[in-house]
Amino acid sequence: MKRNFWATAIVIACAVVLMPCAAVAHCDTLGGPVIADARLALEKGDVTPVLKWVRADDEAEIRQAFKSALAVRKSGPEPRELADRYFFETLVRVHRAGEGAPYTGLKATPPEPIVAASDAALENASSDEVTTMLTKALSAGVRSRAERVIKARKHANENVAAGREYVAAYVDYVHYVENVYAAVARGGSHEHTTGVTAEHTH
Repeated sequence: MKRNFWATAIVIACAVVLMPCAAVAHCDTLGGPVIADARLALEKGDVTPVLKWVRADDEAEIRQAFKSALAVRKSGPEPRELADRYFFETLVRVHRAGEGAPYTGLKATPPEPIVAASDAALENASSDEVTTMLTKALSAGVRSRAERVIKARKHANENVAAGREYVAAYVDYVHYVENVYAAVARGGSHEHTTGVTAEHTH
């Protein structure tokens, strides 16, 4: 039970605390799963593989973009390349909008190691490597913040500056842990809705 809790916690921590949305957004890379399905759809001439990446309300736009891309692809190698790019960008833009995230263009850079490991875990049917990487990241994050608080607390009442340094460290530590726990408590679902930001009162 304890292992299951931490396995969930570290995954959510990475998504909510450790990395900004843009870093997690593996879907806007040319090597990501969205583009992989887009290539498959274009080769087969069947839009079905990509529709799962968009909301039902956006399906018509993707179907139209797909139809247009297929028509242009027939004109030759160069038009084909342009048509593919147009479809890729449309699909990713609409997908990102469905998540409440901005579209900043397709990325040619490879994914972060943790993202690559996440995909590999699905292919290998084993999440051990991902769990290990995230456990180390979460442990380091909690430990470094806690140590900063403990060190600052020793001098918190010596003067105002020292006191404020302690408070800043304390707030950072509590918010870090709080975000992880809150994400785990609400299930850590990743839905195609507008983004949600947490308000803190400390």
